[in-house]
Amino acid sequence: MNSSKNNTIRSEFNDYKSLVAAELELIQRVFEIRQNFLNSSDSERLVEPILKRISKIKTEKLYLEKKFNLF
Repeated sequence: MNSSKNNTIRSEFNDYKSLVAAELELIQRVFEIRQNFLNSSDSERLVEPILKRISKIKTEKLYLEKKFNLF
C-alpha cells in the first residue's frame, strides 16, 4: 500500500472519529435542552436543527463504516 493511500485512509478514519465525537456531543445537547426546557414549545424548535445534523452525521458515518467494514 502506498503512502498516499495510507494517508487517505488515515484521514478518513480521523473523519470517522470526529463524526462519532460530534454525534455524541449533539445527542448530549439535545438531552440537556429537553431537560432545561421541559414542557416548553421552544424545546422542539431548538432541538430540530440539531436532530437534522445528527441525521446527516449518521449518514456520513454509515458510508465510512461500510467502506471500512466496521459493522
